[in-house]
Amino acid sequence: MILETASRLFQRQGYNGTGINQIIEESGTPKGSLYYHFPNGKEEIAIEAIKLVKEKILEHTKHDMLAADDVIDAFQQHINNIADFYDTEDCTEWLKIGLLASETASTHETLRLTCETAFKEGQMLYADTLIKHGYETPLAQELAITINSLLEGATTISLTRKSGDTLRVIAKQIPTLLRGKNSGGNRE
Repeated sequence: MILETASRLFQRQGYNGTGINQIIEESGTPKGSLYYHFPNGKEEIAIEAIKLVKEKILEHTKHDMLAADDVIDAFQQHINNIADFYDTEDCTEWLKIGLLASETASTHETLRLTCETAFKEGQMLYADTLIKHGYETPLAQELAITINSLLEGATTISLTRKSGDTLRVIAKQIPTLLRGKNSGGNRE
């Protein structure tokens, strides 16, 4: 309950706008219990919240990547699934790693590194999917970075617009991005 509450508060108010006492109060967790599980306080809670969100994101991404035989269809479905989330009223209920990263990257090195790891693991999943579909490793890695970067920007825009339409535009452009030939393999 602590991590879910903290994630929600970090999303709504930012890392710096969220206090440890508010996390305690809203989660209903006794102060001693919170510090027993998170002796280093708010930063440790944020690190664990990022890890929790990363695992949920990776789980959903893996599911989406396996849901279609065609790599373009898989990426489009994945992005459209994310877009649907931003059309709901509770789209602010889960921590967006990119937003926390932008707020804390220059002031909290441990949080920056945790966010960096989360981004890298997502990009590796994208790259592995592309490699399995015949893309050369260097191109797959570059495309994974490109797709992840597009999604991070689009999620911020979608959050401010309260609509997944920006993500749907990216989904429409995935064929253009992925259809090119590469030096060692063709797209399936």
